[in-house]
Amino acid sequence: MIFKDIWLDVKAVQERDPAARSALEVLLLYQGVHALIWHRFAHWFYKHHLFFIARLISQIARFFTLIEIHPGAQLGHGILIDHGCGVVIGETTVVGDNCTIYQGVTLGGVGTQKGKRHPTLGNNVTVGAGAKILGSFEVGDNCTIAANAVLLKPLESNVTAVGIPARPVKKDGVRLPSSQPEAVSAERCCRMEERLKELEAEVEELKSQLSTR
Repeated sequence: MIFKDIWLDVKAVQERDPAARSALEVLLLYQGVHALIWHRFAHWFYKHHLFFIARLISQIARFFTLIEIHPGAQLGHGILIDHGCGVVIGETTVVGDNCTIYQGVTLGGVGTQKGKRHPTLGNNVTVGAGAKILGSFEVGDNCTIAANAVLLKPLESNVTAVGIPARPVKKDGVRLPSSQPEAVSAERCCRMEERLKELEAEVEELKSQLSTR
């Protein structure tokens, strides 16, 4: 089963990374795949309550790949960790099948209590570079978390979320009405700023006219 998952991870890179040229290149040279290989063995030891060995393997993997995956995390198959430097995946994280995770992503917990404290990602989820998903909640299938977003609440399936804190802006590829007012507000602010500059110029002109009298 472990070797099947490793092969599916290699194929996922080939299918979703245009720079990948061959399965052999991916297997030997992609640190995201290396991190997943180390993790799958570490997770086996973790499930068999050999926690020290599991953590030792994960620390060795972290040293060589700069990707930190706790051995307790449950990862599906066909996962692509692209570039990967700075990725952190916590102990009770669950990641579904065919997910894509870019560099600098944190799937982290909040608080110090034991138990489920990290997110659960559905299938086909894409997490952009630098994004943070923090807390124990579910992200539905086919979701996209934009780069540098900070997601603190659950998401339904087929949703795109952006911002800090992250908010849904699309559902099934269609822009949500709730995302429109902010854009309109920003446009109004720009117009108000321009009008304010015009008024300031008019005031200065009136001042100069009064001073010459």
